[in-house]
Amino acid sequence: MKNLKSIAVALVAFATITVSAQTKKIDAAKSSINWLATKVTGKHNGTVNFKDGAIVFKGKKVTGGTFTVDMTSLTATDLTGEYQGKLNGHLKSEDFFGTEKNPTAVLVFKKIAVKSANVYTVTADLTIKGKTNPVTFDLTTTADSATTTFNVDRTKYDIRYGSKSFFESIGDKAISDEFELTVALKF
Repeated sequence: MKNLKSIAVALVAFATITVSAQTKKIDAAKSSINWLATKVTGKHNGTVNFKDGAIVFKGKKVTGGTFTVDMTSLTATDLTGEYQGKLNGHLKSEDFFGTEKNPTAVLVFKKIAVKSANVYTVTADLTIKGKTNPVTFDLTTTADSATTTFNVDRTKYDIRYGSKSFFESIGDKAISDEFELTVALKF
């Protein structure tokens, strides 16, 4: 009877153990963000670096995440030399991301739904230039990485330069309102 009581106590103790959250910090140097922006007459692509970030897991399930992006690292990779310098300078200016006043962008997971095994639909708050708007994307995870690709509407962050939505007569100088981000996280 004493052994039965001990087993019952052990089972109750085991049953009340909860899975605690585990925060996996990203390796900012090995993680990447690639951007693609299109315009009527072509496109530009490049990179921007993470400052820091982490995904929170409860067991194997994603339950949270927060990331800070170093906007001063923004660079075009499809150009070199003088043209790259000009485009980088313009992207960092107030016409676009205003990196002198806004050196970081932040993404915070707000809602996470399981889509399938290791795939989550995430709604997050994205803050660029001090403006916060929701973005939704699918995030695929492994034990040591996570990936996603999603679009951002720049006009929601007061980045209107060259937008046909605001300058109707811009013609073939128009720049698409949305740009694409392809993100690879390494833990």
